[in-house]
Amino acid sequence: MARDLPPRARFDVRSLRAMRVIAALALVGALTACSPGEPEPEPEPTTTTTDGAPSPIASPTTPPEPTLVPEGTADDNLPLFSSVTAAVWATDARVTGRAYVDALTAAGFDKAAMQVTQDLSTVGNPAESIQFSVRWNDQCLVGQVGPATGDPVTVVVPVLAEGNCLVGQTRPIDW
Repeated sequence: MARDLPPRARFDVRSLRAMRVIAALALVGALTACSPGEPEPEPEPTTTTTDGAPSPIASPTTPPEPTLVPEGTADDNLPLFSSVTAAVWATDARVTGRAYVDALTAAGFDKAAMQVTQDLSTVGNPAESIQFSVRWNDQCLVGQVGPATGDPVTVVVPVLAEGNCLVGQTRPIDW
């Protein structure tokens, strides 16, 4: 096919490769020229005191701790549920369901709306994971922790057809 082209239109493979490399380098150069370099540091904001001397402005505060939103949705209360779960996970009681139930109750969740799975397997070994939940209207806040889980997991899911949040047999919360 190349033989049918006029002499100026014929390129060998090396020429095509070289042109592609040059085009790629030109593109990289253009993109590099357009991309921002190191951002310039922003000056510290200041205010002036009554004597005219500058004083630093206080830095932004940390966001407030999550709180229970009684009239809110399960999604509105997930931040608090997740925070409580993480706090218990960071303690020595991390693999006991009661610790999660007690902490969630202390945070304002309704103990009567909770479910929790067993801490021990049917043969008496520590459970690979523990699940606990709080029913919130037609949804459930569900947490799962344990050696098989890794980091704590918290989600909002719909209530099951039976009206529960957890599948299978759970332990009574009678304390």
